[in-house]
Amino acid sequence: MAIDLKTNFTGLEFVNPFVLASAPPTESKAKIMKAFEAGWGGVVTKTIGLHPVENVAGPKTIYQRTGEEKPYVSRNKRANTVSHSSWNWELISDQPLEQWLPDLKEIKEAYPDRMVIASIMAGAGSAEEMKNWQTLATSVIGVGCDALELNLSCPHMDRKDMGAHIANDEAVIRSVLKAVKEVVDVPVWVKLTPSTSSFVEAAGVAYDAGADCISLCNTFPSLPLMDPETMKFEVEVDGLVTSGGQGGLAILNQALQKVNSLSKAYPDQAISGIGGIKGFREAFNFIVHGAGNLQVCTAAMEEKGSGGVGIKLIQELTGDLADYLERKGYASIEDFRGIARDRIVEHSKIRRKSEDYNGGYAQSA
Repeated sequence: MAIDLKTNFTGLEFVNPFVLASAPPTESKAKIMKAFEAGWGGVVTKTIGLHPVENVAGPKTIYQRTGEEKPYVSRNKRANTVSHSSWNWELISDQPLEQWLPDLKEIKEAYPDRMVIASIMAGAGSAEEMKNWQTLATSVIGVGCDALELNLSCPHMDRKDMGAHIANDEAVIRSVLKAVKEVVDVPVWVKLTPSTSSFVEAAGVAYDAGADCISLCNTFPSLPLMDPETMKFEVEVDGLVTSGGQGGLAILNQALQKVNSLSKAYPDQAISGIGGIKGFREAFNFIVHGAGNLQVCTAAMEEKGSGGVGIKLIQELTGDLADYLERKGYASIEDFRGIARDRIVEHSKIRRKSEDYNGGYAQSA
């Protein structure tokens, strides 16, 4: 019997819970069409903006691999290695809104049963920037996009009023959501930065201001490695580098911790899990910590022969999920979503060998 993988998430019906994240796999009409043909349940577009965008004069993304022989982690190709992580300092889409709009319309007409979430970004601190958020929102929804994802998380924006630079400013979060919610009536997801101890509080502000979902985690701020012989970074421009974003398997455990913390604080709110999903096992772990939707990036980009959209990957993900549901007797991922949430406790709550241990404090007399 065929297993139905449909999920209802933020009021949208996905044919399966697997979505390509906002990144190079969703940077063009051709790639999105190819992704939907392969079977992805949805896409979050490469972030669309109105401001000028020009990327660095060098590689935008590198892939690090790890092995048992030196160098243990490097972008340099060598035998007997496996994927470690991706690293990028790429900005948002350099394709103008005017080019995106007919493309998005054509995509939705070709695949009406697939969810297209438009990622958008503008600045903060002025009425003009709030108007830019509204212009972006109404434009993409006007051509048929199903939802929005507000990018408040890019870790390496050159403008200081964008991305992760403003992700912890509660007033900005409220004002952006207010502006967007005034002009559209679709689910609004908010992608927040994981690289702060106050992200749960920021997410709470977003939920309170009308966010239908928090997408977590974007890439983590990080630096590329330097070669000790050449004294060059593995990626640089004119000998210089800046903080970029690390993704892929290397961030999986951190991403799970962030999702669990958010899910424990807001168990009834929607979370789209991102960060290190390479197969069903990783996706499963996001689900049991509370995520109802799964976004994938690095694994799709690394798949050879897929054009960077993970053709074999989505077939594996859906196939393994269907097998798991059937084997366990589950009707959908909702039957096991969040089951690990409350098994994550404070360190002092973990059993010790001695019965009278007092959580690191001396016993009272």
